[in-house]
Amino acid sequence: MSKSRSKRLGFWLVILALGVGMEALGQFEIIDGYVMQVIELIGINIILVASLNLINGFLGEFAIGHAGFMALGAYISAIGTVKFHLPFVVALLVGGLLTAGVAYLIGIPAFKTFGDYLAVITLGFNMIIVNLLNNIEYVGGPRGMVGLPKSTNFLWVFATTILTLVILRNLVYSNYGRVWIAIRENVIAAEMMGINVNRAKLKAFAIAGFFAGLAGALWGHMLQYINPSSFTYLKSTDMLVMLYLGGLGSLTGSVLGATLMTGLLEVLRDFGVWRMVISPLILLIIMLTRPLGLLGNREPRFVVPKEPKAAEEVSHNVPAAR
Repeated sequence: MSKSRSKRLGFWLVILALGVGMEALGQFEIIDGYVMQVIELIGINIILVASLNLINGFLGEFAIGHAGFMALGAYISAIGTVKFHLPFVVALLVGGLLTAGVAYLIGIPAFKTFGDYLAVITLGFNMIIVNLLNNIEYVGGPRGMVGLPKSTNFLWVFATTILTLVILRNLVYSNYGRVWIAIRENVIAAEMMGINVNRAKLKAFAIAGFFAGLAGALWGHMLQYINPSSFTYLKSTDMLVMLYLGGLGSLTGSVLGATLMTGLLEVLRDFGVWRMVISPLILLIIMLTRPLGLLGNREPRFVVPKEPKAAEEVSHNVPAAR
């Protein structure tokens, strides 16, 4: 086994041990249940912020209705487990996939506009979803849905968070990611290079919707209760604060922003309604002082894949035949 492969294997073994160890500490109540739930919430927020970063950071658009996709994932998966008694893993995937389909459909008219109109459309979508859920008695209307099974635990959140970050990292550094970044930097130049801009945007929107749906499903089955009022524009505002705090165009920034902001909101819980004032105020200060956030467009070296050696360089390192 090569040295790089052994390092990679060692890294994943450490990650696995960390996940299993944390779950064991929670099961044996060495770590308080409330603390474990906050840690799970951090993981769910990382999924939400990283998926939103795909649109706002790497694609360069400005969407503010991500809570609507989270609501769809939460309700679809809840219907699956409560009404149809599906296994949680099936309901989780169905919630993510159907949310991705809705995101794709919403993106078709949304990406025919330019500039800030996408923000208005996604905000309108968020409001429509919340109002629809309030008026559908099948899912409890304004009372919400109760009796969701306690399917989400630390291992589920940990595994989904790691999987989300790995998939998004590989996408960002693939040809798809290069296309999204090219669109962000100059959409006209991207079109002149032959890129189908609309199709690329729709793919990014659907992928972001899929992971937001997964996060919503995990969130609902963690709390065992969902309510339309939990997915208003205030929830989307929290995601934006986390995103811009950590940094646009940085998956590491998404992790940092979600972790710091979730912890801060828990600390501020005793402040009551002022908690909802402080959160947007932080967003305002960040936008004025550090528009790209703490790690805007930057990643640690271990996150960025190594570039393959050029063919000429490789050929020079091959000994000549005798």
